[in-house]
Amino acid sequence: MLRSEKERVVRELADRLRSTETLMVADYRGLTMTEIDELRTRLLEAGARFTVVKNTLTRLAAEEAGAKDILDLVEGPTAIAFLEADGDPAAVAKVLNDTARARDVLVIRGGILDGSVVGDEDIKRLATLPPVDVLRAQFAGAVVGPLTMVVGLFTAPLRDLVGIIDARIEQLREQGDGGEAQAPEPAAAEAEAEPEVTESRSAEGDQPSGEQEGQEE
Repeated sequence: MLRSEKERVVRELADRLRSTETLMVADYRGLTMTEIDELRTRLLEAGARFTVVKNTLTRLAAEEAGAKDILDLVEGPTAIAFLEADGDPAAVAKVLNDTARARDVLVIRGGILDGSVVGDEDIKRLATLPPVDVLRAQFAGAVVGPLTMVVGLFTAPLRDLVGIIDARIEQLREQGDGGEAQAPEPAAAEAEAEPEVTESRSAEGDQPSGEQEGQEE
């Protein structure tokens, strides 16, 4: 690859790292080109752009973007699934997890969820959850509480929302084991889940593209 081409790839990747608050990193070694293309297509449908680049270029881009947290995830052949603005993190995690289970050669390393670094187990756990819109609908129906509290849940950062919903699902499951779940008292529900109302942030992603940049040999 020419130096000018490398500089272009690093610049574009650095811009993407700066603008994306949710991404997932995987080791793709062993996947065929056909399998990579199939995985890329499935991720696009879930709302993520799958990019394969050489480690040296990824590291340069991470340093340029000030995204040093991702450097620990870049070991061996690396592919990054960048979530688009309307992407579904649970759906993207499920695609990666299903592929990893079907083909042992794909290894999930971790990623960044709503700006926070997460490990591979966090990604796998996220993959077991229903899509975010389904979770929100289920949670809104299960929780009895002030309207302002429900609005706060819908506008909370993604990682907080997923954690709260996951805990509520586990509680309902435990209640189901001992009999029919009863709706909690309003005061209890409010104490149980009353996150601070914050504004969700999602970066505008790149337009989906089938290109593969700087794939490692």
